[in-house]
Amino acid sequence: MKFRRSIIVLIALIIHALPSLGQDKKSCGEGFSDPVRYVTRSTMYGVGFTNVFDTYLSPQEYKGIDFRISRETMRMTKLFDGNVSVQNFFQADIGYTHNRADNNNAFSGLANWTYGLHYQFRLTENFKLLAGGLFDANGGFVYNLRNGNNPASARAFVNLDASGMAIWHLKIKRYPITLRYQVNLPLIGLMFSPHYGQSYYEIFSLGNAGGVVQFTSLHNQPSLRQMLSVDLPIGDTKMRFSYLADLQQSNVNKIKTHTYSHVFMVGFVKNLFRVSNKQAISLPPALEAY
Repeated sequence: MKFRRSIIVLIALIIHALPSLGQDKKSCGEGFSDPVRYVTRSTMYGVGFTNVFDTYLSPQEYKGIDFRISRETMRMTKLFDGNVSVQNFFQADIGYTHNRADNNNAFSGLANWTYGLHYQFRLTENFKLLAGGLFDANGGFVYNLRNGNNPASARAFVNLDASGMAIWHLKIKRYPITLRYQVNLPLIGLMFSPHYGQSYYEIFSLGNAGGVVQFTSLHNQPSLRQMLSVDLPIGDTKMRFSYLADLQQSNVNKIKTHTYSHVFMVGFVKNLFRVSNKQAISLPPALEAY
C-alpha cells in the first residue's frame, strides 16, 4: 500500500511539472543560439625547464625543472556587436633549480592571473586574429637553501599587457584540429622590489619602505609570455597539447632578475553552456538532486 501511494505521488509530481518543463525547454532552446552562453574551458598540467636569476640572493644562475598547472576560460561577449571575447587565465608553477657548481639549490614559485578582452577579426570562416589587452597580476618567491641573512626574495608585480592571438580551425582528412598562438607583452605596471642589500626586516619592521614600489615598463621589465597549442578530439574527449614560453625579467632598484621557463603542457578542453536561473528547467524539490 505504501509503495502504491509513493508511485501515485511521484506520477502526480511529474504531471504537475510537465507544463513548466515545456516552457523552460522552449526558453532554453532560444538561448542555445546565443554565443555569449558558450564557454570554452581548459585545465592543463605541464613540466619543463626553468632558468632563475636574482642578484638579491646570488650572482649565479640556477637551472632546473619546472612544474606547472593552468586553467583557462574563454567566451564571447555582447560588446561591439558580439565581436569581443573575454579570457580568464590562471597558472601557477614550482621550480627546483641548482647552480652551475651544483653545490646549492633553490626553490621558486609564481602564481599568475590574467583577465582581459580581445576583439576578433574573422578573416575567414575558419581563421581569425584577436587583439586586445589584459590585466596581469603576479605573486611568488625565490628561496635559496644556503643563504643565511636573506634566504628568500619575494616577487609581486602587476601589469597592463598588449595581447594578440591567431586561431585556425582546420581539418586533416576530416579530422578537426584547432591551432592557436598567443603572445602577451607587458607595457606598463608596478613592481615591489627591495633595494640592493636591503633586508625585508628593514622594510616591514623598521618601516624603511621608501622606493620599494617602482613603475615598470619596457625599459626595466622587458618580458614576454607566448603559447602555442593544438586541440585534438580523441574519442568523446578533446585534448590540448601546448608549449609555453614564459620569459620574465626585470632590472629594478639595482636588482636584476629573470625567470625563463619553457614548459610542455597537456590537458582537457570542455565546451560548456551557461544557463541562467531564469532559463533553468524547474523541477519539483522531490525530483531534484539538490
